[in-house]
Amino acid sequence: MPSTNSSNKIVVPEARQALNQMKTEIASELGLSNYESIDKGNLSARQNGYVGGYMTKRLVEQAQRSLSGK
Repeated sequence: MPSTNSSNKIVVPEARQALNQMKTEIASELGLSNYESIDKGNLSARQNGYVGGYMTKRLVEQAQRSLSGK
């Protein structure tokens, strides 16, 4: 039975802009300039995966710092 909860749903809609900014910054650091205007379908899965992977890594690091009080 399919789940009704989408894992891609942003839980806090107000965070969308910050997440998009983070995505753009990370893409720029990875050498993908103008990432927001690029057709993502023309990028390789590896390139798109790097951006998402680094976003996840940074978000986990931020959560760990927040939980540890640093």
